[in-house]
Amino acid sequence: MSLTSQQITMLKQQAGEAMRGNDARAAAEAFAQLISAGAADGQVWYGMALASRALGDFEKAHAAVDQILTRERGHVQALIAKADIYAAQNDTRAAASFYDEAVRAAGPIDRLPPQVAGEVRRAKAEADKAADAMLAHLKTRLKDAGFDEAASSKRFRDSVEILAGKRERYPEEPRVFYFDGLPARGFYDPAEFDWTATIEAASDDIAAELSAAMNDEAAFEAYVKGETDRPQRAHRLLNNKDWSALYLWREGVREEAAARFPKTMAALDAAPLDRVDGRGPMALFSRLKPGTRIDPHTGFLNTRLICHLPLVMPGQCGLRVGADVHHWRKGELCIFNDTIEHEAWNDSDETRIILLFSIWRPELTEEERRLVGALLQSVASFSGGGA
Repeated sequence: MSLTSQQITMLKQQAGEAMRGNDARAAAEAFAQLISAGAADGQVWYGMALASRALGDFEKAHAAVDQILTRERGHVQALIAKADIYAAQNDTRAAASFYDEAVRAAGPIDRLPPQVAGEVRRAKAEADKAADAMLAHLKTRLKDAGFDEAASSKRFRDSVEILAGKRERYPEEPRVFYFDGLPARGFYDPAEFDWTATIEAASDDIAAELSAAMNDEAAFEAYVKGETDRPQRAHRLLNNKDWSALYLWREGVREEAAARFPKTMAALDAAPLDRVDGRGPMALFSRLKPGTRIDPHTGFLNTRLICHLPLVMPGQCGLRVGADVHHWRKGELCIFNDTIEHEAWNDSDETRIILLFSIWRPELTEEERRLVGALLQSVASFSGGGA
């Protein structure tokens, strides 16, 4: 059966009016005529999927929406329609997978047309509801195997939440060097290290040395500074002293300012600093002014960890590493992997200052540390002009 363009337009209008009038059967009949005549476009297949779902003909609904997804796998409205069909069949897991895919395919909601944005918000809410239900189900079943939400291992709890879609997985993303085979851990417990108690015990002495320099504005410089010999990434705090540093060690070189902090430097000697000539360690007093936020970012090397010793610590300050949030406590070390996406903030009306320093990853052997050091020095010596 062939149709004239006028007939095609008329049938599309009839189908649309039937859908708006909640007459799914009349709409499906009109869409079926268009499909039989070879006049089906994406709009027709989408309408047929909605009408068939309303009629409870799930096989035909799936077949119709698959016509769209075969041509365009990331078609947001078709993905949501597919999810809705599975939801009508009470297949929550299948529905959630398509709601999730629709949200991913949609991108930033504020860039979508209002009608599509509303559908994406609904898809996100449905996916979240399904994730909550799955997590509750898993926890109930795991209790029979001895799972204790308060006492069982955190990494197992986190893995269950990732499986259920309630926790995002953050990989290591070093900007310069990736050492293969290391665990993508965010935070490390200071109790895992035998040197941390020594530095924490020196916290008052370090704070006293800092207090003598806190008002020396010339001693602090912007933490994020422009480089003329490298492409400069956009950064909201570029050359901005709202986030500033007083350096003790910089790229493996002991700064002159370190002489003002003998007890601090002595305490740092207890830590396994990542000493590589011309590359590490780094140690500095990091100052974050009131109301300043450090945007999400990742560090350069996954062969080191970053340590924070809070010294001047108002409330409303925090650090997010991956999916976990840490609130500093004065005098208590915080140790984390900075190649996992992280951000920090000071939402108080007072300045925050920490002692920040870098150490070797504990998973690296002595040989690996030596070889990493040699590698980093080799990279630094390369200019492209020959050996």
